[in-house]
Amino acid sequence: MTYHEYDEPHADLRELISRIDKSGELVRVSGVDIDLELGTLVELIAHHGGEGGPAVLFEDVVGAPSGHRLMSGATNSANRLALTLGLPRPGHPMDVVRSYRDRMKTHEPIPPEYVDDGPILENVLRDDEVDVTALGAPTLHELDGGPYIGTDDAVVMADPDDGWVNVGTYRVQVHGPDRVGLWTSPGKQGRQIRDKYFAQGKPCPVLISCGHDPLLFLASGNEIRYGLSEYDYAGGHRGRPFEVVRSELHGLPMPARAELVLEGELYPGDLAPEGPFGEFTGYYAGGRSDQPVVRVRRIYHRTDPIMTVASPIRPPSNFSYSKCVMKAGMIWDEVERAGLAGVTGVWCHEAGAARMFNVIAIRQAYAGHARQAGLLAASCQSGSYLGRFVVVVDDDIDPANTFDVLWAMSTRCDPAEDIEIVRGAWSGPLDPRLPAGVNRNSRAVVSAVRPFERIAEFPPVAEASPELRARVADKFAAVLDGLAGVKEGRR
Repeated sequence: MTYHEYDEPHADLRELISRIDKSGELVRVSGVDIDLELGTLVELIAHHGGEGGPAVLFEDVVGAPSGHRLMSGATNSANRLALTLGLPRPGHPMDVVRSYRDRMKTHEPIPPEYVDDGPILENVLRDDEVDVTALGAPTLHELDGGPYIGTDDAVVMADPDDGWVNVGTYRVQVHGPDRVGLWTSPGKQGRQIRDKYFAQGKPCPVLISCGHDPLLFLASGNEIRYGLSEYDYAGGHRGRPFEVVRSELHGLPMPARAELVLEGELYPGDLAPEGPFGEFTGYYAGGRSDQPVVRVRRIYHRTDPIMTVASPIRPPSNFSYSKCVMKAGMIWDEVERAGLAGVTGVWCHEAGAARMFNVIAIRQAYAGHARQAGLLAASCQSGSYLGRFVVVVDDDIDPANTFDVLWAMSTRCDPAEDIEIVRGAWSGPLDPRLPAGVNRNSRAVVSAVRPFERIAEFPPVAEASPELRARVADKFAAVLDGLAGVKEGRR
């Protein structure tokens, strides 16, 4: 396995940052205030245009301890995502999706390797020394209920029945020196593990990593099948195990080269008001509610740690692009594993918060093929949570091109015949369309394909053949290059 132009995977976040810097996609910013300025600047960069924007390393941050830094957007471009996953350098976003899909055909999980020491143990604060408020957690949005130390985080829990280790991404609000709120959506695996402990009347041990290899964030922020540890899944992509050390209190596996980790317990009935928080759908949909509190008893951190930050906002955000690529690859893999052939591309659009508007392209082989593809994409594990629209298009449509997709919907879909409604599907409180307390929704499966029975007689597309286009483009390259310059000048 080769890692982009490197022969070995990056060792940790710091080495990946160095590689991103060498690729020319890192911007260093000094003097930003942790209170609102950082979150607003992340938003401005994400909305500035272009594929995901650059990665940003915030240094000399106002309101953070001296030497503490924050990292934004490490994987939020096709190139940086490929660099993180160890995939070939892409020429098009769909190249990363295809590379991911191809890898998943042979992907084998690799369990973590336990070691006795690691950089995360350079500094350990215990009991009365613990003060989460001194770590410089950002307040990202103006209406947030407070600072959030956990956004691009990895929350580690172990199932009380069989010891299976889950790593999930859930928002973590700072309540006080030794108390943070942990919000988990109904149905999520961390929520199920927590509820098992509470049902037994026991506290739930938890680790919260707030700075780590982005490969862990890519794994922890997606729906991986129950019982498969995200450590194992990410290790399989890395091609070698993640090194972990056992935490002092509960022996939970902690990334040995993480930057900053909190350890403590959730207790049944110990609640505090949490939120609101601007979320990835682009709304403060989760509201404010009483949520379980982690009593923090250990803080582990490297010297001059780097906190990883994901700022959920009205899309695009500083992580939505990479989420689109990962989610598309996972849906493609699951649909094929379910037995469906003929998929030529999948894309989850940023405007749909990488979950709510997904497109699957197929080469039709039989009547009902398109409907089957759409229903599978809407109901597979990676595509189910918080879904809204699934659009099926023919293989001549680029699923990542919004204009192409809308054209196909407008010209190949008859609403009365080609739209199926699935009711009672898995959703959650972050869906802004749902009333409080309702965690299921409906979704539309749109067949925007030529009717299979009329494929041969369907009107041909009015455009030059690829051969003619290539010949004319080559002959008049200078003219076309000039037009591109005119277009740039008008922006």
